[in-house]
Amino acid sequence: MQPLIVIGHPGDRRTEGIRQARERLGLPPAIILPYAGLLQGRSLAELLAEQQPAMADAAGRGSVSPLLRLDSPGGSFESERALIALGAPDAPDTSDALYPGFERQQHSSLPPNTEQRQLDSLPHSAERPQLRPLPLSVKAALRLQDLPGVLHHPSQWFRGYCRLLGRLKREAAEAWPGAEWLNDPAEIIAMTDKRETQRILAAAGVPVPRPLGGTQPPVDYASLRKKMAAERMHRVFIKLACGSAASGVIAYQVNPSTGAELAITTVGVESFITRPPIYYNSGKLRRYTDRKTIEAIINWLYRHGAYAEQWVPKASQGGRSFDIRQLVVFGEACHAVARCSTTPITNLHLRSQRMTPTEAGLSEEMLEQVQETARQALAAFPGSAIAGMDVLVSGNPQRTYIADVNPFGDLLYDVEYHGYGTYEWEMKMLADRPQPSLPQHRL
Repeated sequence: MQPLIVIGHPGDRRTEGIRQARERLGLPPAIILPYAGLLQGRSLAELLAEQQPAMADAAGRGSVSPLLRLDSPGGSFESERALIALGAPDAPDTSDALYPGFERQQHSSLPPNTEQRQLDSLPHSAERPQLRPLPLSVKAALRLQDLPGVLHHPSQWFRGYCRLLGRLKREAAEAWPGAEWLNDPAEIIAMTDKRETQRILAAAGVPVPRPLGGTQPPVDYASLRKKMAAERMHRVFIKLACGSAASGVIAYQVNPSTGAELAITTVGVESFITRPPIYYNSGKLRRYTDRKTIEAIINWLYRHGAYAEQWVPKASQGGRSFDIRQLVVFGEACHAVARCSTTPITNLHLRSQRMTPTEAGLSEEMLEQVQETARQALAAFPGSAIAGMDVLVSGNPQRTYIADVNPFGDLLYDVEYHGYGTYEWEMKMLADRPQPSLPQHRL
């Protein structure tokens, strides 16, 4: 059996879930290599040699081919700060080989706050260029303080994350020529960037909500409003391109008759007189109707990369709308949970009600359609074996759409499939699969 190497945070809910699952199934323990060590500059081979010198030697000689699993880097401010530093323009020895092509732009060299002043000086009717936030240097990034919920610099974090995964992919190929990835790092990056995700899904014929602006998406609040009016799309979801857990998501609507605006979002803002505002994930939904506040939040999202799509009215049950988190493992749609809410944003940590799809009122026929759509979505990422799909079911007529693909979307509590929890099922499928049966990876 291939040894399993998990790159994650030792002892967190994910790595502990894998440890417990393998113990229950009588499988050899997974080897946990910490993000902290990797972000300090240690290599995969060095960390493995410290924990398992015999296996590291065998893998290096090609007699053992490890299987690598990347888990979420979230949950640790130290890792977040280190990734922001790794994304800095003066970070040493970095490569942007895995950074999505349409995002490869030079960091701005303008003086501090120049971009914001330029944006604020333009009239609402002006055609504005897409502006980027001023990057943080490595030194400035490492000085960031752990302020609960604050979104320090999401676009620079994403660049750093791409650089780290590019390095890990290169190191694995060099150290262990026969190594395989459970989910290919390049595809994890594509799943993390919602713009790239929806482009890949649409190209594969997987149904997704219609993107606002098509091939010429909005770049800020002014162009968003202009395109919404031109396309008669009065309700949209705006998403921070690399956000997760509803961070940076806005359910936004404009009354076409009165122009009244409503934004429902987890984004909070703290304004100051002498310095730029701070944007943070409030952990609960807020409602904004003030145009100035809404404009500032949307402009901030677009400076860090955002994606806007048609607001698909969701199916409902008992006055609550819902969507489905559907896990797909090795092409099989397995664990699923309905996320039900009286609000348009249904993430479970926002106190949405969890149900089985049947309890939410989903017919057997529609459940099969949800599962098929989720399978098609994973198939659009041929180098990946596991992902959680957020599947929208429209109200009338009932149709399915993929709203999001989460490469770490298997942290589902108290959900079973054939008597197995999510990690138990994944580890069982790994142990039972014919050799070799992993997706085709681009190592």
